[in-house]
Amino acid sequence: MGKTGPEKDDVLGLIAGGGQFPLMVAQAARKRGLRVVAVAHLEETDASLSEEVDHLVWIKLGQLGQLIKAFKKNGVRNALMAGAIRKRRMFEIRPDLKALSVVSKLAIFHDDDILRAVARELANEGIEIVSSTSYLPELLAPPGCFTKRKPTRAEKEDIQFGWKVAKELGGLDIGQCVVLRKKTVLAVEAIEGTDETIQRGGSLAKEKAVVVKVSKPGQDLRFDVPSVGLETLKVMSRVKASVLAIEAEKSLLFDKSEMIEYADRAGITIVSCKSVDGRLLT
Repeated sequence: MGKTGPEKDDVLGLIAGGGQFPLMVAQAARKRGLRVVAVAHLEETDASLSEEVDHLVWIKLGQLGQLIKAFKKNGVRNALMAGAIRKRRMFEIRPDLKALSVVSKLAIFHDDDILRAVARELANEGIEIVSSTSYLPELLAPPGCFTKRKPTRAEKEDIQFGWKVAKELGGLDIGQCVVLRKKTVLAVEAIEGTDETIQRGGSLAKEKAVVVKVSKPGQDLRFDVPSVGLETLKVMSRVKASVLAIEAEKSLLFDKSEMIEYADRAGITIVSCKSVDGRLLT
């Protein structure tokens, strides 16, 4: 007998936020011969995603019922989340009945709590959420220093200190980025996002700020993986920040070659660190 509909390995569902990541995932999936069905968010997702997928449905934030309907209609059984949703838009969400039934069971409205609840609801509908890095594992940052300039001893001390602070921040599910100088925390990320955190902290530092961005303790790679790109460095350059430290193998690195070239011109250090037996290797 022939196939009567898409099989599990034939189609990928893409829950798309903003930025280039959803487009890159769609391109990679189609290169593997998959049919990509995307659900995009109004005022967040790049409209050019329509050129990279086989089927695209636009929804408003909070329309979980419409998302599930679109996936089930198109035979989606595997899906992933890619791209950011601006956190400050959480106050604009108008959840539909399906979303209300999910969030009403939550005691705390943290990012991970909400996303895990959504993933459970999708699983109940026969749709499994897989890691956002499944189709582009090469975007995960390897350990090492990527730039000609290495961190100084003082900057290494700032990275070590900032790492501890950022991990505590992530453990509370508040943010993933801190900005500091001389072991003084100048800004911590909350709802405004990484770029504005860097802008605020870097302005207070005047120059030579160290930016540390890490994964949350027990990071779920299905969603909210920390990411940096060329725009991150441009913001750092504007405030004369000197170091960007990220977590190796748990951070997405976009535009890597362009980032390194830009950083070398601007005198910015990019270092990808790894914690081994409680020691931070830089």
